[in-house]
Amino acid sequence: MANQTEHINEPITEGESFRDRIATVDESGKRKWIFAQRPNGKFYSIRSWLSYLYFIVFFGLPFVKIDGRPLFLFNVPAARFILFGKVFWPQDFFIFGLTMVTFVFFIILFTAAFGRLFCGWACPQTNFMEMMFRKVEFFILGDAPAQRKLKSAPWTTDKIIKVGSKHLVFFLLAFIIANFFLAYVIGASEVEKIITEPISKHTAGFTSIFIFSAIFYAVYAFFREQACIVICPYGRLQSVLLDKNSMIVAYDYKRGEPRGNFKKHADENLGDCIDCHQCVRVCPTGIDIRDGVQMECVGCTACIDACDNVMDKIGKPRGLVRYASENSIANGERLHYTTRMKLYTGLCAVVLTLLSILLATRKDVDATIMRTPGILYQERGTDSISNLYNIKVVNKTIKEVPLLIKLEDGNGKIETIGKPYITVAKEGQGSGSFFVVLPKSRIHQRSTHIILGLYQGNVKISDAKTNFLGPITEQ
Repeated sequence: MANQTEHINEPITEGESFRDRIATVDESGKRKWIFAQRPNGKFYSIRSWLSYLYFIVFFGLPFVKIDGRPLFLFNVPAARFILFGKVFWPQDFFIFGLTMVTFVFFIILFTAAFGRLFCGWACPQTNFMEMMFRKVEFFILGDAPAQRKLKSAPWTTDKIIKVGSKHLVFFLLAFIIANFFLAYVIGASEVEKIITEPISKHTAGFTSIFIFSAIFYAVYAFFREQACIVICPYGRLQSVLLDKNSMIVAYDYKRGEPRGNFKKHADENLGDCIDCHQCVRVCPTGIDIRDGVQMECVGCTACIDACDNVMDKIGKPRGLVRYASENSIANGERLHYTTRMKLYTGLCAVVLTLLSILLATRKDVDATIMRTPGILYQERGTDSISNLYNIKVVNKTIKEVPLLIKLEDGNGKIETIGKPYITVAKEGQGSGSFFVVLPKSRIHQRSTHIILGLYQGNVKISDAKTNFLGPITEQ
């Protein structure tokens, strides 16, 4: 079976209707509810253990702090972000832009090499849906056959209790996730205040929690796999990012075809696929992996486990459905590191290096110094000239910074208006005004470049360059 994307312009023949609509939509355009069978096997066990680690990290990170700051914070309303304990302000957004470029390159490289491995093993949507909500559903309603039977059954007391319990637990889980999600936005301490203090003090916070809870509940109780199929653009990008050497969950059609029940057709030369449809029954997006690479496939490996279990029962070798590339199945080639992957790796390395340099050289105290607009130089007696400057300071540290300004090059002095120090609150901003006074003997042109040093006590933390205006004097 060839990749579906190779046949997109070919006419649809009988038995190939999967190509004209997604697996969760029937011929009339109505949604088909997916009753995925409970997976069981090596890959599912590994994914389950990894999901436990994932949940520990997700629910634990908001409580991890470095120097009193959360490890991660993405406060979009306040335009304040914290990564690994370091504060980023709006003037640092170019670093986020470069980070996004790096992320795009990484996605291209990762997908070119490993297909949708991220979707099946690390995506939050997949982890929460398959490893939390789906397991709760199995526990309360039973496996797929029991769920189908319950859906078609009349509304009895037993059905009301089971369905009601499922949705109650789903909403409680969604509510818990919403609280932790909000902790990544405003911080765990603020969420604690919202929960413990009167509602009247945190109306916006309570509203946000219930909006997020409703969204998560709707996604996991009703929208489910449609989030991957309809909303997420990653699946649609597959056909562009994948090539014949990419690692995918694939069906070995050379070994499996022609399909058939070997007991009923013992005299025929059949492949290893007995057409049991177990790979279809466990698929959370309802596809048949034997139809080739499809947009809906999230690489969850449930079909691999199902097929391996069947192969064990009929005495055939495992791997009829496995991680492979199209070339490895068609030509027997091994997975290898292609030139395209090497190019993407090089680009990622370059962007990561630039990003690392920017982060390493980023200043904790950032100052902007400008001459006060509309004011020219002032004469100070017969031998000096002064310029008035404004300074704005952003303190990205968790300590209050008393900032002292010194003239670094040549003769002259600084006269700060008000206190000699400009005090900047922790994780805050400060401003002030000061005069730079230079002797006339130093001024030989209309604009003179000067360097100002910014000191915290006796420790120099930054330099700032600016221009000093004055009259042209005779040498």
